[in-house]
Amino acid sequence: MMNMMSSTPLPHAPTDHPKVKFGKIGILLANLGTPDDYTYWPMRRYLGEFLSDKRVVDYSPFIWQPLLQLIILTKRPFSSGAAYKSIWNHDKGESPLLTITKDQTAKITETMKAKYGDQVEVDFCMRYGNPSTKSKVRQMVERGCDKIVFFPLYPQYAGATSATANDQLFRALMQEKWQPSVRTVPAYFEHPAYIDALAKSVEDAYANITDRPDVLVCSYHGVPKRYLMEGDPYHCQCQKTSRLLKERLGWDDSDIVTTFQSRFGPEEWLQPYTVEEVARLAEGGKKKIAVIAPAFSADCIETLEEINEEIKESFEEAGGKQFTYIPCLNDDDAHIAALSEVIDENLKGWI
Repeated sequence: MMNMMSSTPLPHAPTDHPKVKFGKIGILLANLGTPDDYTYWPMRRYLGEFLSDKRVVDYSPFIWQPLLQLIILTKRPFSSGAAYKSIWNHDKGESPLLTITKDQTAKITETMKAKYGDQVEVDFCMRYGNPSTKSKVRQMVERGCDKIVFFPLYPQYAGATSATANDQLFRALMQEKWQPSVRTVPAYFEHPAYIDALAKSVEDAYANITDRPDVLVCSYHGVPKRYLMEGDPYHCQCQKTSRLLKERLGWDDSDIVTTFQSRFGPEEWLQPYTVEEVARLAEGGKKKIAVIAPAFSADCIETLEEINEEIKESFEEAGGKQFTYIPCLNDDDAHIAALSEVIDENLKGWI
């Protein structure tokens, strides 16, 4: 067990040396982000930060920024704000993603404290919006964390998600006089505990459906197809997650379909597109479907609004009769156990 110190002079330091906190390990969970509110200006700030990230939109800024600032950000905050308003946690005054991430953090904190006591500090940050990565790194250093396990909550790696979260961590570290040692948690798309948690969520959902769905649609967030051609492993990792889920459930190939949602912009994205595929399924006689979103660790605008509204509507307009959305793993106990197991693996040698 490590030797805990807090607000003490450094070993062998002179008596007038400033006291510092050190000796703890921080576990910093990271998710995509959330606007502070669904009204125009908070939405504009959030979308501006998100869509200015070159990991997300890698067009030349000389072309993209005028288009973004003069056209997209004058209109999109209204439509996106309306979508957020429809799913907003009005009781707490925050987005569902923020509520769920807080709940996940609380449960993981409880799990880690039971194992490691006061040796660890658990917190969360967002890549875009608040609480910022920079502010949480600063707080962890102030609390005495000289080692940080940084955990992007994306099961499958993508440059536009995992990598940009890590980028922001590294920018935050550039501001620290005494940088903590850091470990970035790799994608866990094939981790047995994650696959088991996914499978359990499907089994639990199907147990409560009178008429078994004809097919399970695994809908992943999309990225431009060009990213795959340039070496991003996201598409391959999504396909493997679906295959492992199918094998864990003991199903046939025809029981699961992998699709991609949330297309943005004019270029081709990973296909098949969820909104089109569910319509084809309905037209082809698959009148009962279930949809799950394995790339999201928490329900958010893309699941609660896009899947439960836009994609559901596409299915029903094409003749679909029974649409079941299976929620993200969120703060389900099996999910918390899986995330905690991944954290334990990344703490080895440190604690």
